[in-house]
Amino acid sequence: VCSRAMASKTPVGFIGLGNMGNPMAKNLVKHGYPVIVYDVFPEACKEFQDLGAQVTDSPADVAEKADRIITMLPSSPNAIEVYTGANGILKKVKKGSLLIDSSTIDPAVSKELAKAVEKMGAVFMDAPVSGGVGAARAGNLTFMVGGVEQEFDAAKELLTCMGSNVVYCGEVGTGQAAKICNNMLLGISMIGTAEAMNLGIRLGLDPKLLAKLLNMSSGRCWSSDTYNPVPGVMEGVPAANNYQGGFGTTLMAKDLGLAQISATNTKTPVPLGSQAHQIYRMMCAKGYALKDFSSVFQFLREEETL
Repeated sequence: VCSRAMASKTPVGFIGLGNMGNPMAKNLVKHGYPVIVYDVFPEACKEFQDLGAQVTDSPADVAEKADRIITMLPSSPNAIEVYTGANGILKKVKKGSLLIDSSTIDPAVSKELAKAVEKMGAVFMDAPVSGGVGAARAGNLTFMVGGVEQEFDAAKELLTCMGSNVVYCGEVGTGQAAKICNNMLLGISMIGTAEAMNLGIRLGLDPKLLAKLLNMSSGRCWSSDTYNPVPGVMEGVPAANNYQGGFGTTLMAKDLGLAQISATNTKTPVPLGSQAHQIYRMMCAKGYALKDFSSVFQFLREEETL
């Protein structure tokens, strides 16, 4: 542990250079870390080669060259493959390595991966993020970290290069648990905001005025004051750009699905979470899959004109 903390500018591996991974890895480069990258799509690595990062052919190669690795992957199956697959990290992981998974996956899968990593004498932590692509670029993500507390400082050193809040949540899987609860609430509140805005507009209220009133009243939430789903109400949000970019409807549906699995496993009633899951899945089936999840406003208006 000490040797790792001392060698703070030794190479860091980064696997998964998508919408979130790309800006996160760039922030590590900016902080002076030699970064060793891998992505299943080779073109995602091109940019990093130009920045002086070392590009490898597989997760196993990354594990051979770096004893601190961050993974940022779309789903549970991708994470399982990257860690335990034929060319996975565990094929060549060094004893004492620190493996941090920032993907949003099922907490049960995080626990399984942690067991497999531990068998190899390495350390696994789940550290999913909140804040989206904008916060990833700006380096002010929130990380929710689960794992052995003694290793938290070693993880925090790297995560503070990419985030402004790094919070220890408890044992492995608790980071994922916190993230899933947050996104369930976000999915529900976005639908509520879209419904309220749509109703107000139909009742003759100006959308900007309505948003202003909601945001100084008790109905205010992040979806209404920071990420309003109505085009023309706010600048710099997906609603102002035909719902391009941001957090895709597919990903929201995936996270609400994870919440459903967790709710079933713990016998927790989540009626609104279930309803939200159905709505976003319906949106995916009707052409909204790649649009930002705030496009639920557009979806509701279409539903009404049928």
